[in-house]
Order: sequence, then structure tokens, then C-alpha cells
Amino acid sequence: MSEDNTSEGKNLKKFENLTFYKLSASGNDFIVILNFDEKINFSEAKFLAQKLCRSKFSVSADGLILLETPRSSEASFSWKFFNADGSEAEMCGNGARCVARLVTELGLFKSPFYFETKSGLVWAKVKNSQVKIALTSPKDLTLNLEIETSLGKYKAHFVNTGVPHVVIFLDKVGLENLPVEKLAPEIRFHERFKPSGTNVNFVAVLQDDFIKVRTYERGVEAETLACGTGVSASAYIAYKLGLVKDPEVKVLTKGGEILKVYIDLKENNLYLEGETLFIFEGKIKIDALR
Repeated sequence: MSEDNTSEGKNLKKFENLTFYKLSASGNDFIVILNFDEKINFSEAKFLAQKLCRSKFSVSADGLILLETPRSSEASFSWKFFNADGSEAEMCGNGARCVARLVTELGLFKSPFYFETKSGLVWAKVKNSQVKIALTSPKDLTLNLEIETSLGKYKAHFVNTGVPHVVIFLDKVGLENLPVEKLAPEIRFHERFKPSGTNVNFVAVLQDDFIKVRTYERGVEAETLACGTGVSASAYIAYKLGLVKDPEVKVLTKGGEILKVYIDLKENNLYLEGETLFIFEGKIKIDALR
């Protein structure tokens, strides 16, 4: 075999025995690599995301996160976040909670702290396995959009909670029976949301302070067990529409966990809180990248 031991032109030996961490929050799972020396460049990171996030043939995850040195003096660290398909995302709520848990557990930084994302600074507070973050301020709120699909017209609402999200409300039975994998891609790639596309959330209001959410994630290109920015967007829009009355909203995810979203309209802030799981620490082997 040639010296570079390549897959798609990459030098796999460079990554052999590289330490990585696997964490999960609400069924969203992530591979995290410390890249403070920045030996992994952007192209290599996209490659690692595509290879390591594969189910069955590699580590398996919804995304890959590199932790790096921040530019802002307010931040303890920065991140680069890559979806499983190798595309870069601006923000991920559950990913943010996972990295906050990791750096605290490793003793790298003391909670609370800020870290940098492409969407801006994110505040995080860690107490054992519970992590609370402040998302970047919601923006671009647009209510009562009419979206035409092959399954009919839907009234949709849009907000960016670090990444773009469409929210559609259904009754409980409609939510349970919805063919998400058929309908959501039409909205995710809809002309109205080009060129970036959007994540898509389907929501049922269960009580005055309780909603259930199913999310189709851009970049994963599938329904996931949870999405932090998605449940936050759903709670925020439900409150703005008066569908929930309490600014502290409980959100039931597809994975079965209940997350808490705190809405501070005065400061235009959203806080997301829930449990995180530190699954394992491992070493990359070349076979995981083939």
C-alpha cells in the first residue's frame, strides 16, 4: 500500500489512534475531538464527519464537533460543528450541551462559561449531567406561512434559533401518524427556504406548558430522536402564538426525554436544559475511515 494509505485522497495514518469522545443528549449523539492544536484542517474535518458518523460501519453519530482556540476573549473555546453528511452547521443545541459537559468533566474549563459558534457566543452551565445553555437570540421570526406539499397545504412558522427552523402544529393523533420522512424533505428543500434550506419540526400541544416535537434535521437528512434548537424553536413559536401560556415549556422528544425551554422575551433569550450522557472515550482506527 502507498505511503498515504488513502481513502478519497486522505492520509488515514494521520488520524490513527486519535482520541475522540462520544456523548449523547436526548438521543442526539456526537463525536467530539479536541483540536486546540488545529492539526485537523477544515477539509479533513468534513471527511472525518462523513466517515466516523456512519452507522454500522464506523463510530456512528449525528455529528462531529471539533473544539478549538477561540478568537473572542469572552469565550473559553470555540467549535466547528459538522453534520453527518460533512456539511457545516452554525449551531446545535444538544451538541452544545454535550461539549459543555465534556470540557467540564475533563477539567478543561470551569462552569459557567461561554464558547464560540458560527451563530455567536453560547453560555453554558453544567451541574453533574444536567446542562443548561443560552442559545443565540431567536431571529427572523415569520408566522403563518402557507407551504404547498404533495400531501396538501400546511400552515408553517419560521424562526432561526442558531439554525433555521420551520414549525408546523398538528393535533396529537396527526403528529403520531405523520409520515415525517416523506413530508419533511419537501419542506426542508422548499423554494421559500433556499439556498440554505431548513430544519422541520412537527408539534402537538399537550398542555399549557407541555408540547411534543418530532424533528427532521438538515444535514442528517432524517428524523432524529431530538434536536435542541428545534425544540427551542417549537416552544418559542408556541408561546408567541399563545398555544402555551407558561414561558417555561416542557418538551417531549421522540427519544422520550423531556427537555425544558425557558423563554425570556424581555431579553430575547432562549435557554435549553436537559440531561447529557458521556458514553465513552476511544481511539480512531483506520478501518473506521475506510
